[in-house]
Amino acid sequence: MEIASQYNPQETENKWYSYWLENKLFKSVPDNREPYTIVIPPPNVTGVLHMGHMLNNTIQDILVRRARMQGKNACWVPGTDHASIATEAKVVTKLKSEGIDKNNLSRDEFMKHAWEWKEKHGGIILEQLKKLGASCDWDRTRFTMDEELYSSVIKVFVDLYNKGKIYRGIRMVNWDPSAKTAVSDEEVIYKEEQSKLYYLKYKLENEDDYITIATTRPETILGDTAVCVHPEDERFTKLHGKKVIVPLVNRAVPIIQDEYVDREFGTGALKITPAHDIHDYEIGQKYNLQSIDIFNDDGTLNESAELYIGQDRFEVRKLITKQLEEEGYLAKIDDYVNKVGFSERTDAAIEPKLSMQWFLKMDELSKPALENVNNDNINFFPKKFKNVYKHWMENIKDWNISRQLWWGQRIPAFYLPNSNEFVVAENIEKALELAKEKTGNKNLQLSDLKQDEDVLDTWFSSWLWPISVFNGINEPDNEEIKYYYPTNDIVTGHDIIFFWIARMIISGYEYRKESPFKNVYFTGMVRDKQGRKMSKQLGNSPDPLKLIEKYGADGVRIGMLLCSPAGGDLLYDDKLPEQGRNFSNKIWNAFRLVNQWPVDEKIPQPEASVRAIKWFENKFSKMLEVLDNQFVEFRISEAVMTVYKFFWDEFSAWYLEMIKPAYQQPIDALTYNKTLEFFDKILRVLHPFMPFITEEIWQLISERKNGESIVTEQIPSISNYDEDLLNNCEMVKEIISSIRNIKKEKNIPQRENVSLKVNPNSENYNNYADSIVMKLAGVESIEVVDNKVDGAASFIIKGNEYYVPLGNLINKEEEIKKLQKELDYTNGFLQSVMKKLSNERFVNNAPESVVAIEKSKQAEAESKIVSLEEQIKNLK
Repeated sequence: MEIASQYNPQETENKWYSYWLENKLFKSVPDNREPYTIVIPPPNVTGVLHMGHMLNNTIQDILVRRARMQGKNACWVPGTDHASIATEAKVVTKLKSEGIDKNNLSRDEFMKHAWEWKEKHGGIILEQLKKLGASCDWDRTRFTMDEELYSSVIKVFVDLYNKGKIYRGIRMVNWDPSAKTAVSDEEVIYKEEQSKLYYLKYKLENEDDYITIATTRPETILGDTAVCVHPEDERFTKLHGKKVIVPLVNRAVPIIQDEYVDREFGTGALKITPAHDIHDYEIGQKYNLQSIDIFNDDGTLNESAELYIGQDRFEVRKLITKQLEEEGYLAKIDDYVNKVGFSERTDAAIEPKLSMQWFLKMDELSKPALENVNNDNINFFPKKFKNVYKHWMENIKDWNISRQLWWGQRIPAFYLPNSNEFVVAENIEKALELAKEKTGNKNLQLSDLKQDEDVLDTWFSSWLWPISVFNGINEPDNEEIKYYYPTNDIVTGHDIIFFWIARMIISGYEYRKESPFKNVYFTGMVRDKQGRKMSKQLGNSPDPLKLIEKYGADGVRIGMLLCSPAGGDLLYDDKLPEQGRNFSNKIWNAFRLVNQWPVDEKIPQPEASVRAIKWFENKFSKMLEVLDNQFVEFRISEAVMTVYKFFWDEFSAWYLEMIKPAYQQPIDALTYNKTLEFFDKILRVLHPFMPFITEEIWQLISERKNGESIVTEQIPSISNYDEDLLNNCEMVKEIISSIRNIKKEKNIPQRENVSLKVNPNSENYNNYADSIVMKLAGVESIEVVDNKVDGAASFIIKGNEYYVPLGNLINKEEEIKKLQKELDYTNGFLQSVMKKLSNERFVNNAPESVVAIEKSKQAEAESKIVSLEEQIKNLK
């Protein structure tokens, strides 16, 4: 058949992906096969494909396709996350561009806009994943705000509340002034900032003296309610029990003593602002201090600040510093490096703030999740993340699960009329029944109840993902959850080990009494070749779809994985997908080569081909064993390299050369058919890594029925292999390479035949593959001798001496001159080594390993000198 001279990935990829979908090859329903299940880490519904997604989903696809080819019922569930903060921010921005202010909309009106936005822009990323070749069961696509998943979240909230695990209270939280919501500790990113340390004078009440405090946030003095010193700091002993006046607002506040104070920081005296610092809040609770919240939700100052009302906190910092200096309260300013928390979602500086929030108690809930990672019921790859997980779980804090947003699952708490009392129920009808019971008022109406305005943290829905996608919360005994759960593997970035992995494990044990997955594979971060994080600002993040367009999906997949160690960062360079594309071309050209050979049914099979086939069968089995072990240990990058090198080196460079017919001559049918069989097997091994080109060639290699696909073919299984035969063939490769090198060094054309004489000095010698040596090395005869051969180039492999008689093949004078030059250099090198070894100080003081290396150099040089002298002698 006529095969295109060049592989066209764009044409091939669209054709075969449509074919796979039309034939529902990714669809999974429960049956009697062993299930293999992966749930996709749901990307934000606002998201578009980036390099991290490419890496993560390529690995998932490899695992799913391989499982499918192992005969398992592979189910990869796709979906998206409603991403409350990110999505609401995008909708607010869109409305603003249309002249609409969110604050002028009712909740229902806003939600209508949000759903319209989601339907228009949401899910783009899932369509983009199809370009990568993702073999998800698209009929199962889920969204965390789908009715089933929404009700699962509400049901879990009610259940945990009724178990006494959820409570409501005023606590110090991480406030995001940009999103105007609380965020959890895990959603705060700390960055080193070049800040200032401001030294401020607080006048003692009714005295002319003052005390100096140091702070990085002068704007918060407007909320100060105490100054604190260490009880054992003698500098301040005389001030115990006294009061100071807060500058500008002239508020008298006490000087208190607590061991929390670091005597070495600043002046040793600390201003206490209970409403705007977590540690100050704890001290405030301990000493019953007043708490003055001076900030609005958007980070501007409120009326409690008394000054700068309505102005932004950072602008106030500049203004108040100037005023403090003018009024004589500013002693000095020092440069200071400190860590400042920023919102992961909006990058706004976090404001510690007292707020009424909902919390989930984590201490008891988290115990099974810690125990089952510690005892390896759940495996982490790489193992190092087990310690990271353990440290967090042993220091776990209650989870702030409420967010001051509208987009998300609304908290199912319903307040009684004119009261802070509430009931918790799955819907308002059930809430009314509870409210009537609680109050004894049978006349209460639905309209009397007011639902909490907050929504739940997005992670409170995604922590249920492996259960809720199979409706296992609403219907815990349904066929799908019993068949597909627990899932097998989860692939994710290590940056969400706490956000998501830990919490999924917690919910798994709480609601299914077992882990949601058996293995967790952590990918690293994709960085540029300088090691920098990819970002739009740096302009160093390539568009994945453009890469696919340029290099083909298979090329990008291979390129991403060639240098992507588990848990280690990938340093991206365009050379990587280029290398992947070159590999695709190599596979295509190898198929074209085999396909164009004329076949003759009548000619006998050459001995070299018989030996080559036997060797390759064994080599292939050994490769499968190595590959299996790499998959068991989740060394995916190494697995890619194994198949890459196997095809490039063993199949193309060696096997095809061994069986290739002479120029314009036919190949025998037995060898040809066996070669096509090998090609078919290699394609099946390669398919999980490179789905498109393998399907294209598999369809061409033999006539296929409509609906048939390599997707559902069985992956080759390991069979026994002969290690001695493989070792012998490795020796044959060395012999061939050595003869080729001699020809190159002596300027003998590679196509010119030479004779080979062998002096076998070890048990390793046999003539099993002489026919291959003769074919590939251009050898016309092989003769066994029992002594050295004069006038020959020689080499030693496994103790056996090999001679290539040179006769009239070379210019003796030129060869002697070249060998003499090499001999002189080697003698000089030996002298430098001997100089070191004759130095007693070096021998006595250097590490044994270093001395051993020098002695090894000595032995190698002496051996080479003997060989060179022998060769010169033979040529004279």
